[in-house]
Formats: sequence, structure tokens, C-alpha cells
Amino acid sequence: MPLRANADIVADPATLFAQMKAAYDKGQQHGWHYIDQVYYLSSIFNAGRAYSLQHPDDPNYAVVAQLTVDVATGLHYNPLTNHDAVPWYVHEAAAYVVAHGGATEVQKAQNLLERANAETTPVTIARLADEDAAANLRDFGLDKDVLLSQVEAEWRGFVLTKDSSWRTLAFAHAAQSYFPVEQLPTTFGNDFIDAARNAAAGVDGYGPGDVVNAKKIMAHLKSVAPLRLIGTVNAQSHAGLMSTLAPADEYFGRMGMSVIGMRNELHRINQYLDAGYGDRESNAGVLLAEAVDDLHRVYPRDRDLPSLLLATYQTLQRMRSQEAQKSAQVMRSILTIEYQDTQQARQLLSS
Repeated sequence: MPLRANADIVADPATLFAQMKAAYDKGQQHGWHYIDQVYYLSSIFNAGRAYSLQHPDDPNYAVVAQLTVDVATGLHYNPLTNHDAVPWYVHEAAAYVVAHGGATEVQKAQNLLERANAETTPVTIARLADEDAAANLRDFGLDKDVLLSQVEAEWRGFVLTKDSSWRTLAFAHAAQSYFPVEQLPTTFGNDFIDAARNAAAGVDGYGPGDVVNAKKIMAHLKSVAPLRLIGTVNAQSHAGLMSTLAPADEYFGRMGMSVIGMRNELHRINQYLDAGYGDRESNAGVLLAEAVDDLHRVYPRDRDLPSLLLATYQTLQRMRSQEAQKSAQVMRSILTIEYQDTQQARQLLSS
């Protein structure tokens, strides 16, 4: 991974810590349903990210790191189905617990490290995501959000790896009579339904089992179509979540680049590559990737981020040095795992 750089974050860690405790109280009141735990874990991630970036020496840093490991383990966290864009922080918190925890906590942390590190290995992360979704089914039963998460894990595994066996599993699980097809989110649900519609219509590329299950899905969907429209009309798309902007006067990475500076550096590097500079621009490309990664850590919902990730990846791919290729893989992994529903990720995954 690119070296961690220093950048400011607007959120106050103490405020986020209070929000984390409020999420805990809410979960207590509701009886800790699966979705309550997801919300609580998200609040832990927010607090942990803020302490990491601003006050890593604060005693609460260690508290939140340990809490991250405990709750993420209990919820079977996986980067492929989590939407908080925090594998870097999960890695950091888990590494902290490995260095400071007891034997049981260290084992939990090592399992989380395996998942955070799998972000750069599509086949591995798809397998782990399916295992984690199955574990949540064992723990929470036929909770509707857990059922949706299992199909999401398998569908995203297919999109990421192009291995149709994951799509087959997703169809099989979504064809069950108890699956809440009307609550498929707009993030991946529309693509999933389009694939089921094609399979049911006999389009090439689907197996006999896929066709049978797809017909069940479409029949179920037809019976609840109005409900699905009501259930998803207010669902935010991933692109809709990308609604913040990093301040123009905030700077990222070791070279202190603003978002405009990153755009200018991309233009400059590509001009030099066009002129035949090749790997002589490798170090500049790596420093640019650090700045983009830093932006991603501090402002994970910045709307310019997906385009910067894609453009930086494409630029680094023009160089053959080991350092440039390693940074390119980081840019690709962040984009295709953490922002898979954006136009830029779709473009990259379909190429």
C-alpha cells in the first residue's frame, strides 16, 4: 500500500466517539438486529478513522481499535459487501491488536487482516465474502438484510472475477421463496435482475439451473413488483452517496497535492509519457497514487474520487516499473471493491 500520508479531517473524533456510543444505545433498544450491528460498526469505523488521522496517540485510539476488531469479527466484516470504504483502517486496527492483544484477540485480528489484505486478490475476496455471508446466516438466521447480503456477496464475486459459478449461487439463493426480492437495493439489484431476466429468456451463457432459478426470481418479482418500486425508490445509489467535495485548500500525500493539483499532475505525467519518458515518471506516479489514497481515507465520499482512482490507475498502467504496477493495483482494488457501483468501476471491470 502507498505510505500513509498526513491529511486533515473535518469530523471531530470526540463527536464521532459520542455518535458511536449513541449507535450502541440504539442497538440496545432494538435488541441488536443485524442492521443495528451494521450501523454500530459503521459508527465505530467513523470514529476509528478520525482518531487514526488526527489523534493516533489518544488513549481512545486503542479502545476503538479493539472495538473494531471485536465488532467486525462478530459481524463477519468483509470489504466486498461493506460500504464504508475502510479496509485501510481495518488493516491498521487489526495490526494494532495483533501487536498488543492477547491470544484470542490476536486470532480475531489476523482473520480481519486476511480480509483487508484480500482486497487486491479478487478470487480470494470473493471466496471470503461468501464464507462471511454464510456465517452471518448461521448467526442471524433468515434475517432479510443477511439474505440480501449473501446474494450481494455472490453477485459481486461474479462481477469481480467473471466466474459464473458465483452468479449461479446468487440465482439459487435469490430463487428461494423467502428471499426478499422486493428489497433488492438499487446499487446492485437492477443489474442482478437484468441478468435473471436474460437467463429466464434463454439468452446464451446461462446453465440449465440458472434458467430454472431465474424464472422463479422473475415470477416472484412479478408478484411483488409494486412493492419493489416502493421499497427502492428512496434507496440511495452509490453515486448518490458520492456527494461531498474535499476543500480546495486541503492537501494530500507527501507532496501536498490538492484535488486540482492531482488533476494537473495527471495531465503532466501523461504528457511526459507521451513524450517517451516511460518509467522515469514512475516515482511521480507513485506519489500521485499516495495523494489519491490519502484523499480516499479522509474524504471517502468525495465525488471526484472514482474518476481520480481510474485516471491514476490508467496512468500508472502506462509504466512497467514494479513500484508503478504495485500502486496501480492499489488504485484498481480501491475502485473495484469499495466503489464497485460507480460508473468508473463498471468501466474498469467491463474492460
